[in-house]
Amino acid sequence: MVSKWNELKPKAIKMRRRGNSIKNIESRLKIPRSTLSGWFKKIILTDKQKRTLHNKSQISLIKARKQAVKWHNRQKLLRIRRAEKEASEVLGNIDVEDKNILELSLAMLYLGEGDKTSSTSMGSSNPLITKFFINSLHKLFNITKSQIKCELHLRSDQDSNKMIRFWSKKLNLPLTSFTYYKDKRTVKSKTYPTYRGVCVVRCGKIAIQRRLVQLSQKFCKITLTDP
Repeated sequence: MVSKWNELKPKAIKMRRRGNSIKNIESRLKIPRSTLSGWFKKIILTDKQKRTLHNKSQISLIKARKQAVKWHNRQKLLRIRRAEKEASEVLGNIDVEDKNILELSLAMLYLGEGDKTSSTSMGSSNPLITKFFINSLHKLFNITKSQIKCELHLRSDQDSNKMIRFWSKKLNLPLTSFTYYKDKRTVKSKTYPTYRGVCVVRCGKIAIQRRLVQLSQKFCKITLTDP
């Protein structure tokens, strides 16, 4: 059976002998790659033609990867914007000034991240979370800045003075509120520039810890339903 593309065979072979890639010939002549592969089996390209095709292939691959990264970044941005919109809709139904809601939010955060042993304290590498913890303690329990103490857990190669200034500015606390500890186990490894250590925030009232833990645990229990 004669292929319907047979009349284009001489042109395709000529293009291949000139060093055109199979992909390029397929695109220009609209001939299936499987048909072209059969036609080109006995055609031997020169070393120069092979190098040229290889280089073009690498350039095309790089371009394709860049386009793929751009596409994924656009899709990620769309997902983030959708999540932001959904979050705003939820917050629109909540009275953020309601102290009961604030305390419940703090309690749930504390259940996951706070100290459950001997103090009311919580550590985080995220200044936003840490600031929320401090501000909530002030709004709900009148904990003042003078009652807050912070301990920075740093890696061995971090500049302690620089990190103290960073957290002091972020949390709006005086430099005297901070002490630091360096992890000697990290001596041989380099720290990422964006890592600022973990800031552990402490206040002296153990009663707050007990209250937050009880509130969060009770909330979890009353919201449970059997499957």
